[in-house]
Amino acid sequence: MMRRRSTLLTGCTALVLALGATACGGGGPVSAGGGDKALSGQSVTVAGVWSGTEQENFQKVLDAFTEKTGAKTSFVSTGDNVSTVVGSKIEGGNAPDVVMVPQVGVLQQFAAKGWLKPLSKTAQQSVDSNFANVWKSYGSVDGTLYGLYFKAAHKSTVWYSPDALAQAGVEPPKSYDEMLKAGQTVSDSGLAAFSVAGQDGWTLTDWFENVYLSQAGPEKYDALAAHELKWTDASVVEALTTLGKLFKDKQLIQGGQKGALNTDFPGSVEKVFGPKPEAGMVYEGDFVAGVAKDQFGREIGKDADFFPFPAVAGGEAPVVSGGDAAVVLKDGKNSKAGTALLEYLATPEAAAVWAEAGGFLSPNKKLDLASYGDDVSRATAKSLVDAGDSVRFDMSDQAPAAFGGTKGTGEWKILQDFLRDPSDPKATAAQLEAAAAKAYKG
Repeated sequence: MMRRRSTLLTGCTALVLALGATACGGGGPVSAGGGDKALSGQSVTVAGVWSGTEQENFQKVLDAFTEKTGAKTSFVSTGDNVSTVVGSKIEGGNAPDVVMVPQVGVLQQFAAKGWLKPLSKTAQQSVDSNFANVWKSYGSVDGTLYGLYFKAAHKSTVWYSPDALAQAGVEPPKSYDEMLKAGQTVSDSGLAAFSVAGQDGWTLTDWFENVYLSQAGPEKYDALAAHELKWTDASVVEALTTLGKLFKDKQLIQGGQKGALNTDFPGSVEKVFGPKPEAGMVYEGDFVAGVAKDQFGREIGKDADFFPFPAVAGGEAPVVSGGDAAVVLKDGKNSKAGTALLEYLATPEAAAVWAEAGGFLSPNKKLDLASYGDDVSRATAKSLVDAGDSVRFDMSDQAPAAFGGTKGTGEWKILQDFLRDPSDPKATAAQLEAAAAKAYKG
């Protein structure tokens, strides 16, 4: 699922699972009082947005949990609208035990409905020990910790073809202005600078968030995310103006505005890393690497590489993240096994399973970077972990879905309209504020 690759925690604190000595190196097996397979005969159902390769790789993590505990697992793919699917399952008396929630706003919604169990003390200790406080904050509602961030996305990465930049004679840029200047040089050499996935409105929210976080700073970012700051604020207009410089430059964007609005996310990656390259760079999260590698056979670090989204107007370079938080539902038929699964997901051992498979980042500080299969993944993961509490969660994922997470409406559509015609940032800011005010009241 391309919508939100957005996705803590770890250590060997008394897991109430039957984890063997290999989990942390040394010591005897940890038991939940039931011998080596403490959860034999029990089962746990997990719901999440993942499908395809992501689902297959998460299943490897679930299989490792089964190997440790004896509990059987099953995974239900919800598609994009996880809140609707889970809500209907709860009403139908068929609630899953664990849900991998891809948006902070949905986690808050679930908590407000009283659907969630707080994390166990064991899982909370892992969060405290092994994750930056920011991940605890995003997993908490009104001071209670419900969500464990197992999978993260680093959404401040600009991916490029090393060949394209080398042929144009440019180096990866260090500032936003340098990036546009480098883009102009790439464009002059015969390839468009950027492939932009304007058909998917969520990619445009990510562009805005990186510019805004760097230009306006983290305090205003937090205030805007909570709608304590209006979208008509001068800082929003300024960020839109900055973004508009790129959007209105038909030389920089492959196919111009019309071409961008007809390009979806996989198509934007194909235009850079596919068999017939049409652009030198594409901005999106670390998950670009998975598409470049799996669909187009690119060797990450050689045929495809990234540079950090550059600092804007003298600000700090942004680190925007997304993530999938594991939560336990009260109405699940086996919340004991669900709780045990979350405690397992809090270990570096669990994160290492998917890290080795690829297409995964963990915010878990205790995960050995050697677990990742290539240098680029290691560098991306290190950047995310090193950012610590300066990481900011994807803003549109924090918003009510009507504003920040629905195709054809709210922020997605308004920014698509802005891409089509970026001539009036003030008017766009006013439209964003009107849509936000309505959604946050609801």
